[in-house]
Amino acid sequence: MIAVTSNDIPGMTITETKGIVYGNSVRARNVGRDITAAFRNIVGGEVPEYAKLMAESRAEALHRMEQRAEEMGANAVIALRFSTSMVMSGAAELLAYGTAVVAE
Repeated sequence: MIAVTSNDIPGMTITETKGIVYGNSVRARNVGRDITAAFRNIVGGEVPEYAKLMAESRAEALHRMEQRAEEMGANAVIALRFSTSMVMSGAAELLAYGTAVVAE
C-alpha cells in the first residue's frame, strides 16, 4: 500500500478515487508512565514513555487506514494527514486520514 502526503504519486496515474479513508487509535496513559514522565518534566528533556506511546498509536492508526483502503479496492492513499485529540482525561485519539485511490 502506497501512502503519501502529496495529492499525487510521482510516476503513477490516479485512475480512480475510492473516497475518504481513515484509521484511528485511542490510547490511555498509565500511572507508571505518568510518574516517570512527571519527573522528566521537572528536569527537562524528551519524555520517551509518551513518545513510544504516540509512535505505537500512529503505526496502529496508519495500519487501520491502509486496511480500510484495501477493503475499498484502493492500492494507495493520497493527501495523508494525522490529527490528535483528547477524548477524555488521560486518553488521546490519533487519527490518520486521506483519500483512497487506485494508482497505476
